Formats: sequence, C-alpha cells, structure tokens
Amino acid sequence: MEQLSKQKLVLVGLTLFSMFFGAGNLIFPPYLGASAGTNTWIAMAGFAVTAIGFPVLGVVAVARSGGLDKLAGRVHPRFAFIFTLLIYLSIGPCLAIPRTASTSFEMAVVPFLKEEGSGAFTQFLYSAVFFSIAFAVSLKPDKLTDRLGKILTPCLLALIVVIFAGCILHPAGSYGIPAKSYGSNPFVKGFLEGYLTMDTIAALNFGIIISLNVQAMGIKQEASVVKETIQAGFIAGGVLLLVYSALAHVGAVTGGALGIGENGAQTLNQAVRFLYGNVGLVMLAVIFFIACLNTCIGLISCCSRYFCTIVPKVGYRTWALLFALVSLVISNIGLNRILEISVPVLNAIYPVAIVLILLSFGFPDGRKWKAAYVCSIGLTGIASVLLSLEQTGLGFLNDGLSRLPLYDMGLGWIGPAIAGLLAGVLAGIASNRNRYRG
Repeated sequence: MEQLSKQKLVLVGLTLFSMFFGAGNLIFPPYLGASAGTNTWIAMAGFAVTAIGFPVLGVVAVARSGGLDKLAGRVHPRFAFIFTLLIYLSIGPCLAIPRTASTSFEMAVVPFLKEEGSGAFTQFLYSAVFFSIAFAVSLKPDKLTDRLGKILTPCLLALIVVIFAGCILHPAGSYGIPAKSYGSNPFVKGFLEGYLTMDTIAALNFGIIISLNVQAMGIKQEASVVKETIQAGFIAGGVLLLVYSALAHVGAVTGGALGIGENGAQTLNQAVRFLYGNVGLVMLAVIFFIACLNTCIGLISCCSRYFCTIVPKVGYRTWALLFALVSLVISNIGLNRILEISVPVLNAIYPVAIVLILLSFGFPDGRKWKAAYVCSIGLTGIASVLLSLEQTGLGFLNDGLSRLPLYDMGLGWIGPAIAGLLAGVLAGIASNRNRYRG
C-alpha cells in the first residue's frame, strides 16, 4: 500500500480544512456563542453534527463509493444528474462562491470606508480583484496543497489563535443569558444552524480535488488514494472542531458583555475592537479575506472539473473563467440578499444530502438495497422541498406539514425519511427473497 508521509497528510488535511472554512464558517459559530450564552456548548454539539460530522462522513462516503455520481446513482441515474447539478450550482456560482466575495468585502473593506456613497463602486472593484486572484490560483487545482495548505491556512489559523488567546487572557465578560431561540432546544437550534455552512453538500464535491492533490504527491493506487483522502477528511474535521469551539467561545464572552449583534460578523467586530482596537479590525479583515479566498478557489476548482464532465468541449479554464465572472455579478447584490436566498435552498437540499450519506454507510450495497435508497430519498426530498416552500410564505401548506413529527423543531423531514427507509427495506427484503427463490 502506498501512503503519504505524516507531514504531507497533514498538509492535505489542512488544504481540505481551508476549502471548508469560508464565509459562513467564520460568522456562524461566534453568533451561536453570543446567542446561546450559557447554552453555548449544548448548541455547539448540535452545530458540530451538521457542520463537522456530516461533512467528514460526506468525504468518506464519496471516497468509498467512487464519486458523487456513483453514490447518487444508487437512487437513479436521472436523480444523480439533477441532484449533483443542484449541489454544484448552490455551492458554486449561484450561492456559495458569490458569498465568499460579499462576506469578505463586508468585513475586510466596509469598516474602513470613509465615504458612504462609494460602497457600490468599491465593492465591484474589490470583487473584481478577488475573483481575478481566485481564478488565477484555481487554474492548477492539483497544486492547491502547496498554495493553501502550506501558506494561507497556517496564516489563517495563527490569526484566529491570536483572537482566541486574547479572549482567554483578557475576556470582555462571561457567558450571558441564552436568547429565546436557544432557550428550549439549543442542540436542535445548533443542528439547524450547521446547515448554513453548506459544508455537507460541499463535502460531496471536495473529494475530487483532494484526490487530485493526493495523486500529485505520488499516490497512484486507487485504494491508497481513497484511504489518504479519508484520513485527510478526519484531520480537517479535527481542525474544524477546534476552530469552531474557539470562535464560539469568543462569541459567548463577547455577547455576554457587549450584547448580541445582528450577525456573527458584527460579533467578531465587537470582540477584536475590544481586544486590539483598530489593529484588531485589520487582523479580522485579513482573516476574512484569507478564509473566503481559500474557499472560493476550492469551489471554482471542483465546479469547473464537474462541468467539464457534462460539456467536455468547454475546457476547464473556460468554465473557471465563466464561474468567476457570473459570481462577480451575483456577489454585488449584497450579502444579506444572498443569505436570504440561500436559507430555503439549503433547507431543501441538505436533508437529502444527509440521508444519502447515512444510507451509504448503513446500506453500502446499492444494488441489493436500491428500494431503500429510492423510497427514503424520495420521501425526504418531497418533505424537504415542501417545508422549504412553506418557509418562503406559502401558508396553505402549513396545515398538512405541521402534523409531521418534529415539525416544531424544524426537523419535519426526519419522519418521512424514516418511513421511506422502512418501506424500502421491506420492499428490498421481499425482492431479495424472490430473487433467491428464482
């Protein structure tokens, strides 16, 4: 068996971490801490399930099954195409890639603007430079380990450690009283907040780029590439857990002393201003720029490679340029608008991704248990789409959906998923018996 040295494996793990750790990963944990107060660690446990556990399992599931198309193909080839396309569009030019530029602009540039009227033009210039850099680096996706893992990620982690150390040595205050939304079910609230990082659906795609980097280091055997990719996933998950915990603590002590801000970005602003003054704002600007740029590069790379498989005549470079240009335009509609659009879309896709990942471990033989995949994914998809439509204001759906188990907790899709799984398992058992008798 071929294998990477420990040093190279850690570098690959840090590269995967940097691809995960972008805009949402920076702003959601501090806001969770500020809002949850004394319930921070219960809420963090739920957040860790959807923002760390499922993303790591997603990397493992895709690596073991040979790709997202093969994993989703256990349901049906058409489902595989549509689901994969929706995921790449949502983590690509429609939502996630534009969000990297708009979030980093809000944090790295807006605090330093003196003239209020110059914001729109400045944002366009900033996003143009931002996507130019991301496009240039993404042209060689097999070199991301050298560029992200060795240089940008260590700088990012060092800056976050400085902020966390400041909160330990000179805390603004103590954990405050939990906000109403985190008062009764902090674990479930944290679980749902983990959706917004988009990491579970991103994990279903990042395996492609990580495998390329493993192969670029000399690992050629398929089984060895899969093994090293999985180990890199666990390293990335461990680093994510440490960083999220640090940021949640920063948010908790800041919120307890200075009040709950409008979002996690404002919470971090309050923290660094208290600790380091104007120097802290510069430090935070660099953190957001590096984190968002890392994720943007990774997303452009994996999306471009996927669309090359759909339309081979259009080369990788052309796709990368197209995604950079489209994202440039969308990013200028503003961060708040992007976040408004992303919530219902993610609520529709995320449950399906979670169920698909769990099925890959419980029923690895996709042919034998095809009925389990079809029934469970089918009912999960219907429920999650209807629940998302209800969130957009379609009140007439409320009467029927409100009867679903766990509806009040925001987990109404779990009941249909379990019902579909049971029906699929029974159908699979009957089908396998008939096949055996025949």
